[in-house]
Amino acid sequence: MKKNWLNNKIIIITGASGGLGFSIAKSLIFNYNCKVIGIGRNREKMLSAIETLGNKKENFSFHLFDVSVKENWLNFCEYLTTNNVKVDLLLNNAGFMLPFAKFDKYSDEEIDEIIKTNFLSVVTATKILFPLIKQSSTPAIVNISSAAGLCAVVGESMYCATKFAVKGFTETLQQDYRKQIYVGGVYPGFIKTDILNRQNGKAKDGKLVSKFMYPLDKATKKIVKGIAKRKKRIVFGFQGRIISLMSRLFPKTAPTIIAKVLKTSKLDMFDKAFD
Repeated sequence: MKKNWLNNKIIIITGASGGLGFSIAKSLIFNYNCKVIGIGRNREKMLSAIETLGNKKENFSFHLFDVSVKENWLNFCEYLTTNNVKVDLLLNNAGFMLPFAKFDKYSDEEIDEIIKTNFLSVVTATKILFPLIKQSSTPAIVNISSAAGLCAVVGESMYCATKFAVKGFTETLQQDYRKQIYVGGVYPGFIKTDILNRQNGKAKDGKLVSKFMYPLDKATKKIVKGIAKRKKRIVFGFQGRIISLMSRLFPKTAPTIIAKVLKTSKLDMFDKAFD
């Protein structure tokens, strides 16, 4: 086991039934012997994921609830307090992406759902669990944003809005609790998970799209390594680095450049963004 502040910590991860959330959990368990409490909604996926942990199954437990509902967090916090469960790190990972489309095409229900899941759940979880996190000798909060939280992406108004909000929240926490709590923000490009599940068209499953998505195992290593080093800003992947660079060097023209690249690709999942 590597010598690091992460060793033997108790970590809460949202969106942990599969994809990036469980991949991070697995890495933390095997590399740092962490105890992970996963939050998700799909029992079958959770149970299936746990089977991949082998003799480390006892290091992973889970609770099933919708992170967008405040009452669920209150009940979860009460469970932790009643059972004297310590919390060292909260990793807010749960989130989803709406299909590429112009803003007016999104329904009120879609807008409400993505705001509550991608952003408000991060604020709610942090607020409610904050008293427990502060009790740790190494208190930490890590929020998964996106490269789309660094620069506007045509056709993803609500996804960008929520990820920009997560970025702003994260960076303000870093200032509020400087030298008191480690707060990290993660800004990746597309990772090979089910993030594109809601997209329209056949292109989302095509070789071209897959080629530009960052491998899950490599993304996990980058994130865990960044957390282990207490990095405040974790940016990786070709898309992540390029978007981060363009947003800093060409803040006014970067969104237009991205739009042109997506339009030129002629992939059907971007069609509704240019109707």
